[in-house]
Amino acid sequence: MVRRKTQMKRIENATSRQVTFSKRRNGLLKKAFELSVLCDAEVALIIFSPRGKLYEFSSSSMNKTIDRYEKREKDVNGIRSKAVDENMQNVKEDAESMAKKIEFLEDSKRKMLGHGLEPCSVDDLQQLENQLERSLCRIRARKNQVFLEQIEKLKEEERRLGGENANLREKCGMRPRESSSTSLELQTDHNMEVETELCIGLPERRNIQKP
Repeated sequence: MVRRKTQMKRIENATSRQVTFSKRRNGLLKKAFELSVLCDAEVALIIFSPRGKLYEFSSSSMNKTIDRYEKREKDVNGIRSKAVDENMQNVKEDAESMAKKIEFLEDSKRKMLGHGLEPCSVDDLQQLENQLERSLCRIRARKNQVFLEQIEKLKEEERRLGGENANLREKCGMRPRESSSTSLELQTDHNMEVETELCIGLPERRNIQKP
């Protein structure tokens, strides 16, 4: 028969609960004894029944094992306490360092805005002025870069719209629209021809024959 898996919860029936306690208690004591013999381990086991009855097993001496356990816990707690103290000290030093950095940055910010300059020497003021000039140069360079990027985007948009306009005129059977530069060239050539014609003279005078 397949053994059913026991659910890990309190057994409600008192008789069944007592039988289970007795069986598992004996098995646990047996396993503790086997562990101490096979592995040469110091094992101490303390069990209190639901009615308060004591069952115990010790491979050597129960008091000796308990004293060893308490000493071990004390050493571990001491190490933990030392580690916590060292950690708190490091946190405190980091906090103090961070507070000094914040104070320095706040002071620099006030000086950048032109406040709190009374204690500054001439060298300090000169250094502050040089720093502001470098910052201003970087700001202007960035502004020019942004302008160039915007101009390039506008040129790309102009080319795109020009291409769309040409496609639409072609679909509608219209002639391609002349660019402004081409129109200017044609106007310039026409003006030059007129000026050349005017330099030659009036046509009426050229056609008059001598008597």
